[in-house]
Amino acid sequence: MYPCKEVDLSFFGQTKNCYKAVVEIDATPEQVFDCFEEADAWPAWAPPITHVEWTSPKPFGLGTTRTVSMVAGMVGDEVFIAWEYPKRMAFCFTACSRDMVESFAEDYQVTVLPNGKTQVIWTMAMTVKGAGSFTMPIFAPFMRMANQWMFNRFKKYVENYAKQ
Repeated sequence: MYPCKEVDLSFFGQTKNCYKAVVEIDATPEQVFDCFEEADAWPAWAPPITHVEWTSPKPFGLGTTRTVSMVAGMVGDEVFIAWEYPKRMAFCFTACSRDMVESFAEDYQVTVLPNGKTQVIWTMAMTVKGAGSFTMPIFAPFMRMANQWMFNRFKKYVENYAKQ
């Protein structure tokens, strides 16, 4: 594993490689967080993820750790840099199996809307090493589109969970 630069919430406003996706979900914030905490939920809505293993015991919170396995054998060790149940959670990589990630973080903000639905804003931010730093701007439109597509899958996953 290659160490990654650990970041805090200010990272989301500092890096140019930042991608947002937004959904309105017919579920409560607590149901959204139930899905965040379910290891098997992540691969169900985010196809790049193949396996999630929580490496800290419940209750989860600030400093919680987990390992995420992804397609093509990529693995990331994560630490949670924010955890405000059921309003917000964010994590960053502490290490990655590929020596191409300098910093990587995700932030999930959950808000109850006046219409009774829940809005979730997902922000992914990263800095990469080497040639990737020059090609990231080329892939930005694809990243935005792919993240919104995945987050629409998250919406469906949570809404099906909420009906159970």
